[in-house]
Amino acid sequence: MLRYFPGLMFLAVIICSHAGAVDQKPTEALPAMMTKQEMLWQKLTNTISHISRDMDGVIGVAIVDLTDGNQLVIAGDEVFPVASSIKIAILAELYRQSQRPDSHAKLTDLYTMNAADLVDSSAIMAGLTPGVTRVTNRDLAVFMVTVSDNAATNVLIDRVGLDNINRMLENQNLINTRLRRKMIDLDAAKAGRENTSTPREMATLLENIYRCKVLDSSSTADFIRVLSTPKESYIPRYLPEDLQVANKPGSLAGVRSDCGIIFVPRRPFIISVMTTYVGDEKAAEEAIARIAEAAFKYFDIVGASSGYGRILYPRSRM
Repeated sequence: MLRYFPGLMFLAVIICSHAGAVDQKPTEALPAMMTKQEMLWQKLTNTISHISRDMDGVIGVAIVDLTDGNQLVIAGDEVFPVASSIKIAILAELYRQSQRPDSHAKLTDLYTMNAADLVDSSAIMAGLTPGVTRVTNRDLAVFMVTVSDNAATNVLIDRVGLDNINRMLENQNLINTRLRRKMIDLDAAKAGRENTSTPREMATLLENIYRCKVLDSSSTADFIRVLSTPKESYIPRYLPEDLQVANKPGSLAGVRSDCGIIFVPRRPFIISVMTTYVGDEKAAEEAIARIAEAAFKYFDIVGASSGYGRILYPRSRM
């Protein structure tokens, strides 16, 4: 089901203008709140640990509470192949360059369809008319996010520059998040040039974007808008249909990942889940979905409640 978020631009401006703020309950309620929330947080940790333990292969998780900065991390610093989740970094660099007056890559720059650019898993680009159809870089970005179109992705990599993407990641102090090859380059992967990240680093990148440390407020708003376009993915599987989820999944043989910002009312959070050495890929997808569901239930009840646990606001409908 399509999701439409008319207030998204306003939301991004608000989060950027309050980038360093922490929304706290009144001081007198703080001790009781912390004790009770710690108990809930421990239950969430136990649930996610159980899901992770029962999945075959290796799994890493990073969850960040964007209100108080609390983090839940399992194998958060392990380096994983991230498949198409690396496209978050490509998207960020496109927006970063587009907001600079001296940049050579703008969202509005036009691209004319070239059949030579086609690779496997290019559902939209393969349907365009070579030499005739013209689209913007922003259109290519939407193709890249919504259906993970690999031809559109590779065109954007050429336009913004692979080295520039990695330099942006370095400037965010992300040492293990790297774009080393274009999409569907098996020879490069066999040679060890894999696109990688860690659960913690991808969560950090998303948090830095959310807090306008990578892009200005206007670019942040549109970045989140594009990343929130409906798509087949694992994080939203058991979440309310009207909940805004700005995410990008990834899949390769033996690999599943999904990373995003979940805009729970009054308690947004970031989730980054990566898996590898997976024998049962459907089970890995289900594990990511169940971890996201468990996290959502925690943030939903906390966001709707007072420091004493009384529910004061409507909860999201599952």
